[in-house]
Amino acid sequence: MKNLSLRIANSSDIQNLVILINQAYRTNNAASWTSEEGIVAGTRINEEQLVHLLWQKNVWLFVADVKDNPQQGLLGCIGLTFQQDTVEIGTFCVASAWQNQGVGRQLLKYAEMKAQEICANLKCYEMFVLDARSELIEYYERCGYVKTAYIENYPVNANVGIPLIDLKLQQMKKLITQ
Repeated sequence: MKNLSLRIANSSDIQNLVILINQAYRTNNAASWTSEEGIVAGTRINEEQLVHLLWQKNVWLFVADVKDNPQQGLLGCIGLTFQQDTVEIGTFCVASAWQNQGVGRQLLKYAEMKAQEICANLKCYEMFVLDARSELIEYYERCGYVKTAYIENYPVNANVGIPLIDLKLQQMKKLITQ
């Protein structure tokens, strides 16, 4: 998919983003890469959490829609959280109907490029992936990310869903080479 329009999310996107993120993470179809259905229950994000995220100074959230047809709705989103010389990539999803069409890869490349534009002294990208999502970990490995030895417990108290199985967050990193 080459006709993506990528931009910074704004307050008028909040309702559509909540729908997109919850749909992508909590429903499943044959093409779904982000679905956590069957391993996490409950909503992934609510309006209050998203508003809080958008107001943080070290966070940038980008959205994608169809360049020639923005009325089609949001196709995906990806977030960057800056911490000194590292940027964490998260809130990354693509609408189920648009998965397996290159939208996610374009979003990830765009986010990596924008991160370097925003903060010139970055040394690495990092992300946290549910350890049970081996196909997603393998995808990120193909994109240059490497699993680290660091693993966190699932953030039960963060109000991002209730794990239905024993889950951990696997940290993955990708060094930035100049």
